[in-house]
Amino acid sequence: MSSQLKVSIGQYSDKGRKEINQDFHGIYVPEEPQLTSKGIAIALADGISSSNVSQVASEATVTGFLEDYFCTSETWSVQKSAQRVLTATNSWLYSQTQQSQDRYDKDRGYVCTLSAMIIKSTTAHIFHLGDTRVYRLRDNTLEQLTEDHRFWVSQEKSYLSRAMGINSQLEIDYEALQVDWGDVFLFVTDGIYESVNSSFMLNTINEHSDDLNAAMKIIADKAFEQGSTDNLTAQVVRIDELPNQDVNDIYQQLTELPFPPILDARMDFDGYRIIREIHASSRSHVYLVVDGETDTQVIMKTPSIDLRDDPAYLERFLMEEWIARRINSAHVLKPCAQTRQRNHLYIITEFIDGQTLTQWMTDNPKPDLETVRGIIEQIAKGLSVFHRLEMLHQDLRPENIMIDSSGTVKIIDFGSTKVAGIEEITSPIERINLLGTAQYTAPEYLLGGTGTTNSDLFSLGIITYQMLTGKLPYGAQAAKAKTKAAQNKLKYNPLPDDDRKIPAWIDGALRKAVHPDPYKRYEELSEFLFDLRHPSKAFLNKTRPPLLERDPVVFWKGISVILAMIIAILLFRMAD
Repeated sequence: MSSQLKVSIGQYSDKGRKEINQDFHGIYVPEEPQLTSKGIAIALADGISSSNVSQVASEATVTGFLEDYFCTSETWSVQKSAQRVLTATNSWLYSQTQQSQDRYDKDRGYVCTLSAMIIKSTTAHIFHLGDTRVYRLRDNTLEQLTEDHRFWVSQEKSYLSRAMGINSQLEIDYEALQVDWGDVFLFVTDGIYESVNSSFMLNTINEHSDDLNAAMKIIADKAFEQGSTDNLTAQVVRIDELPNQDVNDIYQQLTELPFPPILDARMDFDGYRIIREIHASSRSHVYLVVDGETDTQVIMKTPSIDLRDDPAYLERFLMEEWIARRINSAHVLKPCAQTRQRNHLYIITEFIDGQTLTQWMTDNPKPDLETVRGIIEQIAKGLSVFHRLEMLHQDLRPENIMIDSSGTVKIIDFGSTKVAGIEEITSPIERINLLGTAQYTAPEYLLGGTGTTNSDLFSLGIITYQMLTGKLPYGAQAAKAKTKAAQNKLKYNPLPDDDRKIPAWIDGALRKAVHPDPYKRYEELSEFLFDLRHPSKAFLNKTRPPLLERDPVVFWKGISVILAMIIAILLFRMAD
């Protein structure tokens, strides 16, 4: 049983009856760990015949895709990574055309079609625009997976409706498919599929399964014999093995290092001197220790021995360090570089000399608004780094936020963090979506839904409200509302009016940030932060006090005028 994705590939390209080959193709199979984290990339581009620079577009598109995709973050999903790369390439192609003498003639520009695929774990991600094609051979049937983006003016005349470099904006088809062992994916240009039928391509692949390069040449040669006047390119990928470990395999890898014992003060352990235990729970132990090499204080986090037989827990514990090493922010806990061999299972991070936000709120029960803004903005900076890397923190609460002696705020715990790029990797371990304390958990999670970035925003809004009031906006009811009906009945408690004179529009910003319906919250953290500092007209209109409170004199003058008018009307009627 393999723990790696393995494929067989075949490729062939020829200029055919044309003077030059405007097609370009490539396949890249990386080594581990990128094979697991990023997958295998396949790409085929076909330059348009009317342009004498389209071969440059084809080569740039395929080369850029195969190289740049593997430079994107491991935390990003395949879709985000690929689309970011293709969008950048499309912008470059379009700008090249705009700078050329043919900027007003798209048919002579840097334009090409593209069919690309990323096979990651057990999923094939297809990206397509133009009229190259991708087929899947399964159960002795050849199925076309892509749609030709070609507009037919008549039976004889047509033109590409979509391609790389045509427009400044990129519109690309995307589809994700589960792959099975033995699946075959065939990529061909129109020079081939317009001259060779599906049956011939299918039979050729089956007959030459031991030499896929030869199979691709035979298909291209057949297209040439049938009179094709275009370039001829074909490539094929066969799934030979899929990553399919069982839980025991994973568990053995996770437990290659032994569990640390319970550590006591003054104990020397793995090159560290234990100073004291800082925190202990059923899931982990946290110690303040001194690194024997550098003589600096650091934090050591060890897993709970009680959960040593739980692979899901161990995977999540080790993920914390993996996540920390991929985040570079002054407002997120930093891991320490491992300079010597590790003999036990633990995590080493920086030591933050300070206090949790929970303790800070106890010490500062009525902070001024500007202080609260400053802390929330720092939390948001750290949180935004998670979101840019397609991570959801999912456990933002005062206990997981530290404020050091210089006033710098840091997010310190990643035990519930969800990573898009990791979620795409198939695992036999049942991944339970661990969430934080119910009072700070977004309502959509309680309904069994998946979170988004504004789920973390909900938690940040709750923290902001709590810092200003010492209470929760829905009291204890939000944690109990586990049905849509119950959530619709939640009643938001407005900010109390105290001697700090918090502006009324602040309450409007908080009400929106912690709305039970995720679609009625802010879409971006930056929007919430902006409204915490700038009065929103929408909130001012909603929260504006009545005229009697704002200007009693004007109010009573108005009432007097209305009464006078009524009396005058009555007297006029009586006179009649």
